[in-house]
Amino acid sequence: MAESTAFLRFEGIVAGYGGGDVIKGVDFSVPQGGVTCIVGPNGSGKSTLLKVVSGLLRPRLGQLWFKGTPLVGLTPREILQLGVVQVPQNHSLFREMTVEQNVELGAFLLKDRKVIAERLKNVREIFPIVAERAKDKAGSLSGGQQRIVEFARCLMLEPELVVLDEPSMGLDPKTLRLVFDTIKSMNSAGRTVLLVEQNARQALRMSHFAVVLENGLLRLSGSGSEVLNNPEIGALYLGGSIETTSKAVSPAPSEL
Repeated sequence: MAESTAFLRFEGIVAGYGGGDVIKGVDFSVPQGGVTCIVGPNGSGKSTLLKVVSGLLRPRLGQLWFKGTPLVGLTPREILQLGVVQVPQNHSLFREMTVEQNVELGAFLLKDRKVIAERLKNVREIFPIVAERAKDKAGSLSGGQQRIVEFARCLMLEPELVVLDEPSMGLDPKTLRLVFDTIKSMNSAGRTVLLVEQNARQALRMSHFAVVLENGLLRLSGSGSEVLNNPEIGALYLGGSIETTSKAVSPAPSEL
């Protein structure tokens, strides 16, 4: 299979802000049907890379392919229409609108009210909180509940790829487990998930494939367990750096 026809493929991506490159030439593929996790220290370029995926940031060099379609140069709306939906790092619900109204906003590209109603019904079945708190203002929900509603909203477009930026940020341990369980459920329902997460250990445990960024460069890759158990991963989270460039490890098909 040609690399450009992989499900999602980063090829030589160089990107940043104001003339400074945060991502300095990244190449890897996201396998279809699994959970891919991007981890790394603060400032390594994780969220910047996700902005490239959603079209919020145009790379200076390189190309990004989604199912054979080049994404660089497309608008965020065009990328949404292709089936790529991102849930941002910061809570993005409209606090004075109801839960149901917020979820329906996820279908803003759709015109057929019957289709919207059917998708809302499906989302309610997957996320009971959407039905239970339908008429409550979104601002009355806890941080974890708001995150679940954001997941529900993103599924209104029935995306093929769900991109999550730090979904566990600011959550207590109990709520964090709920959020990770929900991510697993979305994946089990057929969504490919690309995840940036600071809670590296828990994220890597549920990931089929993982990459480690350091200073805008790809340093490690492999199955979630391979990256989790690699002794060099500790250096990244203890404030050090990887002394020698590690060879990327391609996961076997059975690991995906």
